[in-house]
Amino acid sequence: MDRGTTPAIFWKTYPDRLRMTEREVHVWRADLHASPSAQERLVACLSAEEKSRAERFVFARDRDFWVACRGILRQILSLYLDEHPGNIEFIREPAGKPRLGPHRQSSEPPIMFNVSHSNGLALVALTLEQEVGIDLEKVRSEFATHEIAERYFSAQEQAEFRSLPDELQTEAFFLCWTRKEAFVKARGEGLQVPLDSFTVSLTPGRPEVLTSADAERWHMFSFSPAPSYVAALVTEGRKTERSFWEWQPKGSSGVPAELPAQET
Repeated sequence: MDRGTTPAIFWKTYPDRLRMTEREVHVWRADLHASPSAQERLVACLSAEEKSRAERFVFARDRDFWVACRGILRQILSLYLDEHPGNIEFIREPAGKPRLGPHRQSSEPPIMFNVSHSNGLALVALTLEQEVGIDLEKVRSEFATHEIAERYFSAQEQAEFRSLPDELQTEAFFLCWTRKEAFVKARGEGLQVPLDSFTVSLTPGRPEVLTSADAERWHMFSFSPAPSYVAALVTEGRKTERSFWEWQPKGSSGVPAELPAQET
């Protein structure tokens, strides 16, 4: 399970309708710094439960980023489902991984998705039927400490981390962190997966390698979605095609004009 040098990522403008094949994974990038009017439109997409959850945030900045991420997720999914963003239903599995609920799903096989956001930037990954996990982190040198590595990294990862020169350790830390998080999220088992039960490579510039009992089931891909950010994508099986889309709201409502009206 490996790959060569990280390719340059080209973020494309998207059409009003999108379709995937079973060989594809679609990754979306979204800026969560929404204007007040855009934030209002995103709030309007949310369910009553999501609005209630948003009200429980202590800090306005965290609340606004969470609302923007959730609203944009709904709008992205609406492009695939031919569904108004406000009509999309979610359920959570026992370990907490979100799924699409029993709404009018137009995709067969079903769309699977995963989301991550950090410091005002969000990534959304989508596949058909097969599991997917994505993780995004803002690179912060003060967080990339040996103490945290000793707590969360496997013994092999710790040894590789310590072997690197100081100037590579911050990047290596976040390569390891995002790869581990994306793998756990793809498996959908939450804290039931001990972080020291599998190992990922972390040396910058070298291929991604996953060592686990089910490593052949997964494919891991690391990339930088923006300066000072690191991300990892884990997909079930080998997706031969990746598309990278830049989220931008379309139209004054932030919703493509051809979408059905929201249910009332």
